[in-house]
Amino acid sequence: MSDKETHFGFQSVKENEKQKKVGEVFHSVAQKYDIMNDVMSVGMHRVWKRFAINTSGVKRGDRVLDIAGGSGDLSKLFSKKVGATGQVILTDINASMLSVGRDNMIDAGVNVPATQCNAEFLPFQDNAFDCVIVAFGLRNMTHKENALKEMQRVLKVGGRLLVLEFSKVWDPLSKAYDAYSFKFLPFMGKLIANDATSYEYLAESIRMHPNQETLKKMMEDAGLSKVDYYNLSAGIVALHKGYKL
Repeated sequence: MSDKETHFGFQSVKENEKQKKVGEVFHSVAQKYDIMNDVMSVGMHRVWKRFAINTSGVKRGDRVLDIAGGSGDLSKLFSKKVGATGQVILTDINASMLSVGRDNMIDAGVNVPATQCNAEFLPFQDNAFDCVIVAFGLRNMTHKENALKEMQRVLKVGGRLLVLEFSKVWDPLSKAYDAYSFKFLPFMGKLIANDATSYEYLAESIRMHPNQETLKKMMEDAGLSKVDYYNLSAGIVALHKGYKL
């Protein structure tokens, strides 16, 4: 058992405790996850995700791995891109989130297999996917560097890794953004999901996530090339893109 500590929001916890604590958060919020995303972002998360899809370079016949894909909205969009000759695989470490995603796929009539797995130990062969994406999930992982290396491993040569994640907001907006994050989000979490604490953690986890330049360096260290990023909504969110060459 590791005695090393990591962060869970603003708390310090043992590394081997973080996964369980993050799991409890997402078990709690799974059923209200989609509606809370719409409320928290005023619907902007749909715009950010469509931008990621359009930036991905994915085409018909491609294989796409959606990591920490939760309720599956990205998997649904990608399935339209790859068509009947391609494949999208939805993964999540959290059984409750994956169950919601699987139900959403069935309701949409989309054939997307769902696999429960840890992004730090992906159960896929080397060089298997044209595109790997993780959206709003990397910040919850205990060993982000290991997860990024795994994503690089399963990419085909020439394949792309996309990381869509909350990031460092433009400085003049930081005070207003803090007020929104630490007051409004827990209030809406209590009102809609009956869970203020989980949304306090989610706000804190954003602040603890590496900023744009740091994440770019981490992706390069994981073996990705030509890494660049796009700031969306004044840096509230950033889309990083790197290639396996």
